[in-house]
Amino acid sequence: MYRIDRWFTQSARWLARRTSRRSFLTRVGTLLVGGAALPLLPVARASSPSRAPAPGEPDPSTPEGDPANCNYWRHCAVDGFLSSCCGGTQSSCPPGTEMSLITWLGTCRNPADGKDYVISYNDCCGKDVCGRCFCQRQEGDRPVYVSPKSNDINWCMGTVGVVYNSTVAVVVGVATES
Repeated sequence: MYRIDRWFTQSARWLARRTSRRSFLTRVGTLLVGGAALPLLPVARASSPSRAPAPGEPDPSTPEGDPANCNYWRHCAVDGFLSSCCGGTQSSCPPGTEMSLITWLGTCRNPADGKDYVISYNDCCGKDVCGRCFCQRQEGDRPVYVSPKSNDINWCMGTVGVVYNSTVAVVVGVATES
């Protein structure tokens, strides 16, 4: 143990003779800032392989099958920014946002199978407005006084953050009536 203590003592004295506190703090600060900037460096990410459409799902190469397009079949009554362009998916909100519990409903025809589906449009709330992929389609839209079928209402009033971010289009089920 004596040798280890002596080595540490000599090393500490040698370092103290050759450096100042200010230069030591400068080096530590540079190391911390450089370490924090390391995740910002560019990273090559492998692109995800394209998959075949699921049964009953339109071809993603067409506007009716691209979730980031206003002409996607689920967006027949949407009014707002698409969640799929803001970091979310068709059925989940972007990270940091919360899905509203109250929604408006629409009935959209899937061109792949020719069936009508009930779509629940939920606003994603809590962060700043996304600002990408704005769509305003009015199929089946009703006046504000018929609120369950109106897409002109900010539905974020029951959530933690009342700031509107984007909208998801969740398939509820097959429509049984026209």
